[in-house]
Amino acid sequence: MLQITGIPVGVGIASTKTLAKLANAAAKRWQRQTGGAVDIRDPERRDKLLKVMPVGEVWGVGRRMNEHLQAMSIKTAWELSNADPTLLRKRFSVVMEKTARELRGISCLDMEPEAPAKQEIYSSRAFGQRVYDLKGLQQAVASYTTRAAEKLRGQQSLCKVIQVGIRTGLFNPNEERLSRSLQVHLPYPTDDTRLLIHAAMQGLEHIYREGPAYAKASVMLLELCQRDQFTPDLFAPTQAAASDRLMQAMDQINQRWGKNTLKPARLPATPEWGMQRQLLSPSYTTRLNQLWTVRA
Repeated sequence: MLQITGIPVGVGIASTKTLAKLANAAAKRWQRQTGGAVDIRDPERRDKLLKVMPVGEVWGVGRRMNEHLQAMSIKTAWELSNADPTLLRKRFSVVMEKTARELRGISCLDMEPEAPAKQEIYSSRAFGQRVYDLKGLQQAVASYTTRAAEKLRGQQSLCKVIQVGIRTGLFNPNEERLSRSLQVHLPYPTDDTRLLIHAAMQGLEHIYREGPAYAKASVMLLELCQRDQFTPDLFAPTQAAASDRLMQAMDQINQRWGKNTLKPARLPATPEWGMQRQLLSPSYTTRLNQLWTVRA
């Protein structure tokens, strides 16, 4: 990666999460000497690294915490690992006590292979130009709902309530100010983009008022539940299996062929209300076609 893109990559191997992150920082700092990989599972190698790493490099030690530790004459990771854990807990927090214990090789912080599912999903953008009619707002709300539904399915959740909101600008004294939102309860927990858009359109029609120059719209998915934790009522309507298959097919097509390859028909290709992107920064680290080009 360093030879191809110039981006240093470090690999840290250790017995605890905090030590592994410290080893990773060392691998990046001394890229040539380490080859980008540092293994400190051996106690002797671990202690050697702790003695040369500033305490500010320890995961969880921010600028202000670094200043407090420096005032206590704790300047290296080694000195932090040998500090009194009871004193650290009393002066700072139990997190700092666990950090010191982790530096000694005692595992206190559990690994999190996956981020926990979100309890709410929010999708919103400011318009590139003011929107004056209902049609433009419908397109924007449908677009944001589509994106929120993709995130919903990505974490294997279902939505019970959708909230749609619109507002005008906040800082122009010559524009009328208006901010309105409404929650719509769905007939059953769902991740179907079509049903979510239908409910969002119903809410939008109730809060829309003709006249103001709208600057922003938002969609929020509320009362989420995981698919494997939801038990449907025997006599209540539930999402059809055909909807599950359709949403799965749509997501697979978009993942393979690119975003919005398959999308609801009401979404325009180049909306007039879209964000202004003339000054968008290049994606040097995430897109191969935007990598720096060096010419002799």
